[in-house]
Amino acid sequence: MDIGGTKIAGALVHPDGTMTAATRRPTPRGTDPEAVMAAVAEVVADLARDPLWPEVRRCGIGSAGPVDAARGTVSPVNIGAWRDFPVLARTAAELARHGADVPAVLVGDGVAMTAAEHWLGAARGRANALCMVVSTGVGGGLILNDRLHPGPTGNAGHIGHISVAFDGEPCACGGRGCVESIASGTAIARWAAEQGWTGPDPSAAGVAEAARAGDPVAVAAFDRAGRALAAAIAATATLVETDIAVIGGGVATAGDTLFAPLRRHLASYATLSFVQGLEVVPAVLGTSAGLIGAAAAAAELLAGPDRTP
Repeated sequence: MDIGGTKIAGALVHPDGTMTAATRRPTPRGTDPEAVMAAVAEVVADLARDPLWPEVRRCGIGSAGPVDAARGTVSPVNIGAWRDFPVLARTAAELARHGADVPAVLVGDGVAMTAAEHWLGAARGRANALCMVVSTGVGGGLILNDRLHPGPTGNAGHIGHISVAFDGEPCACGGRGCVESIASGTAIARWAAEQGWTGPDPSAAGVAEAARAGDPVAVAAFDRAGRALAAAIAATATLVETDIAVIGGGVATAGDTLFAPLRRHLASYATLSFVQGLEVVPAVLGTSAGLIGAAAAAAELLAGPDRTP
Protein backbone atom coordinates (compact mmCIF):
# COMPACT_ATOMS: atom_id res chain seq x y z
CA MET A 1 0.00 0.00 0.00
CA ASP A 2 1.19 3.52 -0.84
CA ILE A 3 -0.73 6.29 0.94
CA GLY A 4 -0.20 9.90 -0.08
CA GLY A 5 -1.91 13.24 -0.26
CA THR A 6 -3.23 12.77 -3.80
CA LYS A 7 -3.71 9.01 -4.15
CA ILE A 8 -3.98 5.76 -2.23
CA ALA A 9 -2.49 2.89 -4.24
CA GLY A 10 -2.07 -0.83 -3.83
CA ALA A 11 -0.52 -3.72 -5.75
CA LEU A 12 0.53 -7.31 -5.40
CA VAL A 13 4.33 -7.30 -5.44
CA HIS A 14 6.04 -10.52 -6.44
CA PRO A 15 9.36 -11.89 -5.09
CA ASP A 16 11.20 -10.54 -8.16
CA GLY A 17 9.76 -7.05 -7.66
CA THR A 18 7.22 -7.15 -10.46
CA MET A 19 3.75 -5.79 -9.70
CA THR A 20 0.31 -6.98 -10.71
CA ALA A 21 -3.26 -5.98 -9.90
CA ALA A 22 -2.20 -2.35 -9.33
CA THR A 23 -5.11 -0.14 -8.30
CA ARG A 24 -5.65 3.29 -6.79
CA ARG A 25 -8.18 5.75 -5.46
CA PRO A 26 -7.90 9.54 -5.09
CA THR A 27 -7.24 10.59 -1.52
CA PRO A 28 -10.46 12.19 -0.25
CA ARG A 29 -10.32 15.83 0.74
CA GLY A 30 -12.04 17.14 3.81
CA THR A 31 -11.96 16.39 7.51
CA ASP A 32 -13.60 12.96 7.74
CA PRO A 33 -10.98 10.33 8.68
CA GLU A 34 -13.35 7.49 7.79
CA ALA A 35 -13.68 8.76 4.22
CA VAL A 36 -9.94 8.33 3.75
CA MET A 37 -10.06 4.90 5.36
CA ALA A 38 -12.89 3.96 3.02
CA ALA A 39 -10.58 4.61 0.07
CA VAL A 40 -7.97 2.31 1.66
CA ALA A 41 -10.65 -0.35 2.11
CA GLU A 42 -11.67 -0.05 -1.55
CA VAL A 43 -8.05 -0.58 -2.65
CA VAL A 44 -7.81 -3.70 -0.46
CA ALA A 45 -11.10 -4.97 -1.89
CA ASP A 46 -9.80 -4.47 -5.44
CA LEU A 47 -6.68 -6.49 -4.66
CA ALA A 48 -8.69 -9.22 -2.95
CA ARG A 49 -10.50 -9.92 -6.21
CA ASP A 50 -7.26 -10.97 -7.90
CA PRO A 51 -6.70 -14.75 -8.31
CA LEU A 52 -3.32 -14.43 -6.58
CA TRP A 53 -4.80 -12.92 -3.42
CA PRO A 54 -4.61 -16.25 -1.50
CA GLU A 55 -0.83 -16.17 -2.02
CA VAL A 56 -0.38 -12.91 -0.06
CA ARG A 57 2.09 -13.42 2.80
CA ARG A 58 2.61 -9.95 4.26
CA CYS A 59 1.63 -6.32 3.79
CA GLY A 60 3.79 -3.22 3.71
CA ILE A 61 2.19 0.20 4.15
CA GLY A 62 4.19 3.23 3.05
CA SER A 63 2.61 6.50 4.10
CA ALA A 64 3.23 10.19 3.94
CA GLY A 65 4.36 11.36 7.33
CA PRO A 66 4.90 11.95 10.08
CA VAL A 67 4.42 8.30 10.93
CA ASP A 68 4.81 6.46 14.20
CA ALA A 69 5.67 2.93 13.19
CA ALA A 70 5.89 1.78 16.82
CA ARG A 71 2.25 2.74 17.44
CA GLY A 72 1.05 2.09 13.89
CA THR A 73 -0.30 5.63 13.50
CA VAL A 74 0.07 8.39 10.94
CA SER A 75 -0.48 12.15 10.93
CA PRO A 76 0.33 13.11 7.33
CA VAL A 77 0.88 16.79 6.73
CA ASN A 78 -0.98 16.46 3.42
CA ILE A 79 -3.92 14.39 4.75
CA GLY A 80 -5.52 16.74 7.25
CA ALA A 81 -8.27 14.28 8.19
CA TRP A 82 -5.78 11.85 9.71
CA ARG A 83 -4.17 12.76 13.01
CA ASP A 84 -2.75 9.85 15.02
CA PHE A 85 -4.87 7.64 12.80
CA PRO A 86 -4.33 3.90 13.50
CA VAL A 87 -3.75 2.99 9.87
CA LEU A 88 -1.77 -0.17 10.60
CA ALA A 89 -4.47 -1.81 12.72
CA ARG A 90 -7.29 -0.65 10.47
CA THR A 91 -5.59 -1.89 7.30
CA ALA A 92 -4.73 -5.22 8.93
CA ALA A 93 -8.41 -5.59 9.83
CA GLU A 94 -9.40 -4.98 6.19
CA LEU A 95 -6.88 -7.58 5.04
CA ALA A 96 -8.27 -10.11 7.50
CA ARG A 97 -11.83 -9.31 6.45
CA HIS A 98 -10.87 -10.40 2.95
CA GLY A 99 -9.17 -13.59 4.14
CA ALA A 100 -5.58 -12.35 4.35
CA ASP A 101 -4.80 -12.47 8.06
CA VAL A 102 -1.12 -11.66 7.48
CA PRO A 103 1.49 -9.58 9.32
CA ALA A 104 1.74 -5.93 8.27
CA VAL A 105 4.25 -3.16 8.82
CA LEU A 106 4.08 0.64 8.55
CA VAL A 107 6.93 2.83 7.22
CA GLY A 108 7.25 6.40 6.04
CA ASP A 109 7.23 7.04 2.30
CA GLY A 110 10.90 8.05 2.35
CA VAL A 111 11.82 4.75 4.00
CA ALA A 112 9.72 2.88 1.43
CA MET A 113 11.54 4.61 -1.42
CA THR A 114 14.85 3.71 0.22
CA ALA A 115 13.89 0.06 0.52
CA ALA A 116 12.89 0.02 -3.16
CA GLU A 117 16.07 1.63 -4.46
CA HIS A 118 18.21 -0.68 -2.32
CA TRP A 119 16.36 -3.78 -3.53
CA LEU A 120 16.07 -3.05 -7.24
CA GLY A 121 17.31 0.46 -7.94
CA ALA A 122 20.27 2.79 -7.85
CA ALA A 123 21.45 1.71 -4.36
CA ARG A 124 21.39 -2.01 -5.17
CA GLY A 125 24.52 -3.72 -3.88
CA ARG A 126 25.45 -0.79 -1.63
CA ALA A 127 25.81 -1.55 2.07
CA ASN A 128 25.43 2.06 3.24
CA ALA A 129 23.21 4.50 1.40
CA LEU A 130 21.06 7.58 1.83
CA CYS A 131 17.99 7.74 -0.41
CA MET A 132 15.95 10.91 -0.76
CA VAL A 133 12.68 12.14 -2.19
CA VAL A 134 12.86 15.80 -3.24
CA SER A 135 9.40 16.93 -4.25
CA THR A 136 6.75 19.08 -2.54
CA GLY A 137 8.65 18.13 0.61
CA VAL A 138 12.01 16.48 1.24
CA GLY A 139 12.19 13.06 2.88
CA GLY A 140 14.54 10.14 2.97
CA GLY A 141 15.76 6.95 4.53
CA LEU A 142 18.94 5.06 5.36
CA ILE A 143 20.55 1.74 4.52
CA LEU A 144 23.22 0.87 7.09
CA ASN A 145 25.26 -2.33 7.03
CA ASP A 146 23.10 -3.61 4.17
CA ARG A 147 19.89 -3.28 6.23
CA LEU A 148 17.05 -0.82 6.16
CA HIS A 149 17.36 1.48 9.19
CA PRO A 150 13.92 3.01 9.88
CA GLY A 151 14.60 3.90 13.52
CA PRO A 152 12.25 3.39 16.48
CA THR A 153 9.37 5.41 15.03
CA GLY A 154 10.11 4.84 11.34
CA ASN A 155 11.49 8.32 10.67
CA ALA A 156 15.27 7.78 10.61
CA GLY A 157 16.86 9.44 7.60
CA HIS A 158 14.32 12.27 7.43
CA ILE A 159 16.94 14.55 5.91
CA GLY A 160 14.47 17.26 4.93
CA HIS A 161 14.47 18.59 8.47
CA ILE A 162 18.19 18.86 9.00
CA SER A 163 19.01 22.55 9.47
CA VAL A 164 21.56 23.85 6.96
CA ALA A 165 21.00 27.58 7.56
CA PHE A 166 21.13 28.66 11.19
CA ASP A 167 19.60 32.04 10.37
CA GLY A 168 17.31 30.68 7.67
CA GLU A 169 13.59 31.17 7.40
CA PRO A 170 11.20 29.23 9.64
CA CYS A 171 10.20 25.79 8.41
CA ALA A 172 6.71 24.28 8.62
CA CYS A 173 8.11 21.72 11.08
CA GLY A 174 8.87 24.47 13.59
CA GLY A 175 12.60 24.52 12.96
CA ARG A 176 14.62 27.05 11.03
CA GLY A 177 16.70 26.79 7.88
CA CYS A 178 15.71 23.19 7.12
CA VAL A 179 16.65 21.56 3.83
CA GLU A 180 12.97 21.32 2.93
CA SER A 181 12.52 25.08 3.34
CA ILE A 182 15.23 25.65 0.71
CA ALA A 183 15.34 22.67 -1.65
CA SER A 184 11.76 21.40 -1.97
CA GLY A 185 9.93 22.16 -5.18
CA THR A 186 7.66 24.54 -3.31
CA ALA A 187 10.63 26.38 -1.77
CA ILE A 188 12.49 26.66 -5.10
CA ALA A 189 9.46 28.21 -6.81
CA ARG A 190 8.72 30.53 -3.89
CA TRP A 191 12.31 31.82 -3.65
CA ALA A 192 12.52 32.45 -7.40
CA ALA A 193 9.28 34.45 -7.28
CA GLU A 194 10.56 36.46 -4.32
CA GLN A 195 13.62 37.38 -6.37
CA GLY A 196 11.45 38.72 -9.16
CA TRP A 197 11.22 35.73 -11.49
CA THR A 198 7.91 35.71 -13.38
CA GLY A 199 7.72 32.71 -15.68
CA PRO A 200 4.57 31.36 -17.32
CA ASP A 201 4.76 28.21 -15.15
CA PRO A 202 5.22 29.25 -11.50
CA SER A 203 6.10 25.71 -10.33
CA ALA A 204 9.56 24.24 -9.72
CA ALA A 205 9.29 22.59 -13.14
CA GLY A 206 8.82 26.02 -14.67
CA VAL A 207 11.82 27.35 -12.78
CA ALA A 208 13.87 24.38 -14.01
CA GLU A 209 12.90 25.10 -17.61
CA ALA A 210 13.92 28.72 -17.18
CA ALA A 211 17.22 27.65 -15.59
CA ARG A 212 17.98 25.43 -18.59
CA ALA A 213 17.38 28.48 -20.80
CA GLY A 214 19.90 30.46 -18.72
CA ASP A 215 17.61 32.68 -16.66
CA PRO A 216 19.92 33.93 -13.87
CA VAL A 217 17.32 33.92 -11.09
CA ALA A 218 16.18 30.40 -11.98
CA VAL A 219 19.79 29.20 -12.13
CA ALA A 220 20.39 30.75 -8.71
CA ALA A 221 17.30 29.06 -7.27
CA PHE A 222 18.58 25.61 -8.26
CA ASP A 223 22.11 26.47 -7.16
CA ARG A 224 20.75 27.39 -3.73
CA ALA A 225 18.74 24.17 -3.55
CA GLY A 226 21.73 22.09 -4.66
CA ARG A 227 23.91 23.68 -2.00
CA ALA A 228 21.38 22.91 0.75
CA LEU A 229 21.11 19.30 -0.39
CA ALA A 230 24.90 18.98 -0.63
CA ALA A 231 25.41 20.25 2.92
CA ALA A 232 22.86 17.80 4.33
CA ILE A 233 24.13 14.85 2.29
CA ALA A 234 27.72 15.50 3.36
CA ALA A 235 26.69 15.81 7.00
CA THR A 236 24.80 12.52 6.85
CA ALA A 237 27.66 10.73 5.11
CA THR A 238 30.14 12.06 7.67
CA LEU A 239 27.95 10.89 10.54
CA VAL A 240 27.17 7.34 9.40
CA GLU A 241 29.58 6.76 6.48
CA THR A 242 27.15 6.33 3.61
CA ASP A 243 28.92 6.15 0.26
CA ILE A 244 26.03 6.95 -2.09
CA ALA A 245 23.08 9.32 -2.11
CA VAL A 246 20.15 8.44 -4.37
CA ILE A 247 17.75 11.27 -5.18
CA GLY A 248 14.25 10.84 -6.57
CA GLY A 249 11.06 12.87 -6.63
CA GLY A 250 9.72 15.55 -8.91
CA VAL A 251 12.56 18.04 -8.38
CA ALA A 252 15.13 15.40 -9.33
CA THR A 253 13.56 15.17 -12.79
CA ALA A 254 15.27 18.51 -13.48
CA GLY A 255 18.38 16.41 -14.13
CA ASP A 256 21.66 18.29 -14.39
CA THR A 257 19.89 21.54 -13.55
CA LEU A 258 19.82 20.17 -9.99
CA PHE A 259 22.58 17.56 -9.99
CA ALA A 260 25.34 19.75 -11.45
CA PRO A 261 25.27 22.42 -8.70
CA LEU A 262 24.62 19.75 -6.06
CA ARG A 263 27.75 17.82 -7.02
CA ARG A 264 29.79 21.00 -7.32
CA HIS A 265 28.83 22.11 -3.81
CA LEU A 266 29.29 18.60 -2.44
CA ALA A 267 33.00 18.83 -3.17
CA SER A 268 33.16 21.75 -0.72
CA TYR A 269 31.34 19.91 2.07
CA ALA A 270 32.43 16.28 1.75
CA THR A 271 36.09 16.96 2.39
CA LEU A 272 37.20 14.26 4.84
CA SER A 273 39.00 11.30 3.30
CA PHE A 274 36.25 8.79 4.09
CA VAL A 275 33.52 10.80 2.32
CA GLN A 276 35.42 12.27 -0.63
CA GLY A 277 34.24 9.44 -2.89
CA LEU A 278 30.58 10.01 -2.08
CA GLU A 279 28.39 9.52 -5.15
CA VAL A 280 25.13 11.32 -5.91
CA VAL A 281 22.90 9.61 -8.47
CA PRO A 282 19.28 9.82 -9.60
CA ALA A 283 16.74 7.25 -8.46
CA VAL A 284 15.57 4.81 -11.13
CA LEU A 285 12.25 3.35 -9.97
CA GLY A 286 10.11 6.47 -10.36
CA THR A 287 6.49 6.32 -9.30
CA SER A 288 6.71 2.57 -8.65
CA ALA A 289 9.10 3.09 -5.73
CA GLY A 290 6.38 3.58 -3.11
CA LEU A 291 4.64 0.26 -3.73
CA ILE A 292 7.79 -1.76 -4.41
CA GLY A 293 9.44 -0.22 -1.36
CA ALA A 294 6.52 -0.91 0.97
CA ALA A 295 6.72 -4.57 -0.07
CA ALA A 296 10.50 -4.62 0.30
CA ALA A 297 10.26 -3.06 3.77
CA ALA A 298 7.69 -5.66 4.80
CA ALA A 299 9.87 -8.51 3.54
CA GLU A 300 12.88 -7.22 5.48
CA LEU A 301 11.30 -5.91 8.68
CA LEU A 302 9.02 -8.92 9.10
CA ALA A 303 11.78 -11.45 8.34
CA GLY A 304 12.92 -13.94 10.96
CA PRO A 305 16.22 -13.71 12.87
CA ASP A 306 18.01 -15.47 10.03
CA ARG A 307 16.70 -12.72 7.65
CA THR A 308 14.50 -15.23 5.85
CA PRO A 309 11.28 -13.48 4.70
